[in-house]
Amino acid sequence: MHIHLGNMRFGRFDCAAFGGFMAYAACSVIMPMVLLQAAKTLNFPLDTGGLAAGGALEIGRSLLMLAIMLSCGLLAERWSMRVVLGCSLIFLLVGIFLAACAPAYWFLFLSLMLCGLGEGVIEGLMTPFVEKLHPAESGRYMNFTHSFWSVGIVVAVLVAGALLQAGCSWRLVVGLAGLMCIPPLWLFLGRSTNIPAIENVRRKNSNVWPHTVAILKTPRFWLFFAAIAVAGGGEYGLTFWTASYVQLEFQFSAWAAGLAISAFSLGMFLGRTSSGLLVKQEHLRRLILVMSVCGVLVCSGFQLLGGSLPLFRWQGTLFVLLFLAGLCSAPFWPSLQSCCASTLPHLDATMIFVLLSCSGVPACALFTWLMGAIGDRWGMNAALLTVPACYLTLALLVAVEWLTGQKTGKP
Repeated sequence: MHIHLGNMRFGRFDCAAFGGFMAYAACSVIMPMVLLQAAKTLNFPLDTGGLAAGGALEIGRSLLMLAIMLSCGLLAERWSMRVVLGCSLIFLLVGIFLAACAPAYWFLFLSLMLCGLGEGVIEGLMTPFVEKLHPAESGRYMNFTHSFWSVGIVVAVLVAGALLQAGCSWRLVVGLAGLMCIPPLWLFLGRSTNIPAIENVRRKNSNVWPHTVAILKTPRFWLFFAAIAVAGGGEYGLTFWTASYVQLEFQFSAWAAGLAISAFSLGMFLGRTSSGLLVKQEHLRRLILVMSVCGVLVCSGFQLLGGSLPLFRWQGTLFVLLFLAGLCSAPFWPSLQSCCASTLPHLDATMIFVLLSCSGVPACALFTWLMGAIGDRWGMNAALLTVPACYLTLALLVAVEWLTGQKTGKP
């Protein structure tokens, strides 16, 4: 099975990666989507000081994500990326089903930690998996593959919004999200005569530790490490809190909240697919810098909503801003990973991707909790200022990294 799109060529395991990202996205966004309803059921209502508790759910998830990501290289060398990615979807499926049955906050917290085991493997290995499938132009394929994260979000939030609006229990909505794990699980682990040899080999001697030490000793790597932390924190913080923000601040229905997240995700999808199709590898750094500056301007616009300017009193402006925010945020994560690997070609690309994710994932949880804590104290409008602050920091870090490369003669 092969699919051609322009001069890009996709096979079975590309489709597995697409589905894996969709499942990962759906299971990640489904709790933010139902958070208002779940918080009332499990006794941490968001409108009476429960925003920080809601944000803390991501901390538990990210702790196990981080732990498993640090082991990804060893697991992949023992059983191959393909098998480990397939098994990760089993953990994600079981974890999200348990979350749907949670009788109390602590059970939900632990269930999401189990989801974190599966999500950590996907986060740590899916990007190097795509890089192994398409080593020549990995940046283009990474951006295109990561765009399916946004597809998963759109599907999940629109279905969830419609079901919640129709009066369905949030538990049913969460459980249905887990079903998206099944197709990619079959594609990864089902029998095939066309499994790439590089994904079916078990290497007996592990080089993970020497590769890791070499990367951590490289000063330029740490600029990318910090950059992906603030990029991920801004992007996921906005993804996590959008549904609660529009329901609390604008009294939107669950369906309208789903449309709001969809606007952001549609921008993400178009931004990543167009980056993959149109932007060459050597232009990724410039793309990140331009879009981060645009992201600062766009995300600062949320503070003007409901103000004296006629344009910002129009409700449609919120959806336009969310779409533009998604468009600006789209290339950050995959492009930073690909740019780092191409900038440091003497280092192991797989471990670069894993270590960068070990920065981005905890940062996503930290900024999600921070936004919740700020929201409890000063309101969600103040919390949203975290996003342009992240993107401004990203622009400065990328500029410094670019100047560092020009001074050393290693672009």
